[in-house]
Amino acid sequence: MSREQRGAGVAEPPAQGQGDAQGDARGAERPSPRLRAGGREGAGGAREAHGPARGVLREYFESLVVTAVMALFGMTFVVQAVKVPTGSMQNTILIGDHLLVNKFIFAPGPALPFLPQREIRRGDIIVFKYPGKYAGEERFRDNPLVDDTAPNNIPYKTNYVKRVIGLPGERVALRGADVYVDGQLLPEQKVAAVNPPDADDDDPSNGDERGSPLRDERGTELTGENAPAREADSPYFVYWSPRHLERTGRGPGRQQEEEEEEFVVPEGHYLVMGDNRENSQDSRFWGYVPRSAVVGRAMFVYWSYDESLPSSGNFLADFFKNSRWGRTFTLVK
Repeated sequence: MSREQRGAGVAEPPAQGQGDAQGDARGAERPSPRLRAGGREGAGGAREAHGPARGVLREYFESLVVTAVMALFGMTFVVQAVKVPTGSMQNTILIGDHLLVNKFIFAPGPALPFLPQREIRRGDIIVFKYPGKYAGEERFRDNPLVDDTAPNNIPYKTNYVKRVIGLPGERVALRGADVYVDGQLLPEQKVAAVNPPDADDDDPSNGDERGSPLRDERGTELTGENAPAREADSPYFVYWSPRHLERTGRGPGRQQEEEEEEFVVPEGHYLVMGDNRENSQDSRFWGYVPRSAVVGRAMFVYWSYDESLPSSGNFLADFFKNSRWGRTFTLVK
């Protein structure tokens, strides 16, 4: 007897009519009430157990941890936020500007062609850790005008913002208001400007004039619509007092020839100066910036607060009233 024939000897269920067959089919299509109630059933009708659902607090905690890690990575290797408290770079950068700094562009090591990295160039506005008085030259080391013990001038802790003027190995000469690099005049556009007063009445309701931008001789702020027009061959502005430009300028009003001061930039270092040339303590006073002290390149202003305006005592009202909203996303160059 064949295998199929032996199988045919098993008792079969009674034959069903067409209606009964359709009814059974519909019954087979309907899920078990217990299955609809939630979960699959295993052998013997036992329900398979699911793991406990994650709580809302746990999900928030995990999101916060991931966000904190990403922010820490970004602040360490990519960008950094800094506030400008002094006027050494006015009016390129104003007192109260908050900047984002690109830390990746000057990252040490060989620059890869597919990454936005490059070497420091003349004219770059860089943020760096104040290195202290340069010990390699007596004029810097013994300069009484520089105090490295001041709480706002701590070496390798205080952030400075300046413009790169001299590169490693270059010879920089200062003659009056002119700057020469290896004997070539640097094309800087000189603007006559008046600095704000050095003193204040310490009454917040009157504002703090020390935080106001540079003005022309008529008292008009040299910002916005009143900013000077840029000349074609000048990549940036530098600001001098009208008297200094009259005394040392290259025009017919020049009265005397000032002494030349010369700097030879050491290898691995940079000579930096503020755009507000008569109100900037920079490489002319304390020396050179080592490459290792450079934090990054200033990119743009993400928020600016005008500290010269009166305060109402209400933080929220002052925030909206005294913020320089027009400077938001202003590129620094």
